[in-house]
Amino acid sequence: MAEMNGYQGFVTAPFGRALAKQLGLPRPARLRRYRAGAPLVPGPVLLLGESPLATELGEALLGWDLDVRTHDAGAAQPGAVVLVLDDAASPADLAAPAMDLAPALKRLAPGGRVVVLSRLRAEGDAPELAATREAITGFVRSVAHELRGGATANGIELAEGIGLDAPSVLGALHFLFSGRSAYVDGQFLVVDSTRGALPQDWEAPLTGQVAVVTGAARGIGADIARTLHRDGATVVLVDVPQAGEALAKVANEVSGTALQLDVNRPDAGQLILDHARTRHGRLDIVVHNAGITRDKLLVNMGRDRWDAVININLASQLAMNRTFLDAGLAGLRIVSLASTSGIAGNRGQTNYAASKAGIIGMVAASTELFSEGNGGINAIAPGFIETDMTGKMPAGPKWAGRLILPSLQQGGLPVDVAEGVAFLASPAAGGINGRTLRVCGQSLIGA
Repeated sequence: MAEMNGYQGFVTAPFGRALAKQLGLPRPARLRRYRAGAPLVPGPVLLLGESPLATELGEALLGWDLDVRTHDAGAAQPGAVVLVLDDAASPADLAAPAMDLAPALKRLAPGGRVVVLSRLRAEGDAPELAATREAITGFVRSVAHELRGGATANGIELAEGIGLDAPSVLGALHFLFSGRSAYVDGQFLVVDSTRGALPQDWEAPLTGQVAVVTGAARGIGADIARTLHRDGATVVLVDVPQAGEALAKVANEVSGTALQLDVNRPDAGQLILDHARTRHGRLDIVVHNAGITRDKLLVNMGRDRWDAVININLASQLAMNRTFLDAGLAGLRIVSLASTSGIAGNRGQTNYAASKAGIIGMVAASTELFSEGNGGINAIAPGFIETDMTGKMPAGPKWAGRLILPSLQQGGLPVDVAEGVAFLASPAAGGINGRTLRVCGQSLIGA
């Protein structure tokens, strides 16, 4: 990570920037990440769209004390552009909005955000309508590839009948506007119910919540614990006894409690539940982060490597979820760590990719099981994230992985994954259920 920061600093300085341009080297921008007290967006918000939803959204954004402009931001650099396409019904409806967006992209502030609101393609849509709605996804992902300066483009897809009465529409928009979504690019958040609730305090949306994070002693898990704590949650940190010292250190840092436990134990779910209830009186959030890799080409892989990865990464989550369901935890929100390896596959990772794809399937099939109250289950699929694991990679593959990332031209940080987890764990995401959000800088490289 330090070496990447050094390269980034070099190519953003005048001499390094000129040399990188001359040699055709990537010039990754410094991403706009969350900073306490920072503005939600770095400039006015340009709102484009003619539908009633666009008008209603403008009024809601004014309630956030944002400088909202319609059709033209004047000489100012927009900090965000929102394009509302919920009424698009024909491919011909896309031309004018696309042309309206184009000049705004030229003036978009560094770290700016483009967010497109559209309708989710649904079974039973007429071919023309389905084509239009799916065309918007390709449009948004391509816009994301064109942005520079650490800016991102993402979408919010609304199921039929969903409007701003669904809290998660504004919840998703707030997340995508903010620095919390720095490494989310070319992705879509789907809101398909009116469940959920917006926080009284956007800086502490998890106040009063009790959260469990497995695999919390280091890396992504430790940053998830820190981020949930920052957002107001009381955190129970779980990891294997061998990681006890590191686990205790992070637990002390976040004023949480540590539970030394192998999640592969048949009674792991019950032990977690008992600890949370005994020490904190409740359990609101579970983050399934614990996982391992045992990489080998399939032709060289023994059954022990296969079973270890499947059991810890996938079977343990299924078993714990059954325990939580049997306990009747109304409103429980679960976030599972999947991987882009589970979407695209990875050479030498058949066991790992199978386990992570299995998580995506588990989450999609569990929506009704966890839909009581504001509960839900979703997954985060990280891409190339700078962790201790990537630090041990050979230099060649590591730099290749960093520098050919298409949009943001850099690997993400553990905190980028943690920010996505914290959003999906919050009541503001109550209308998002059974989905997998990629935190990958618009790439399918890495784990």
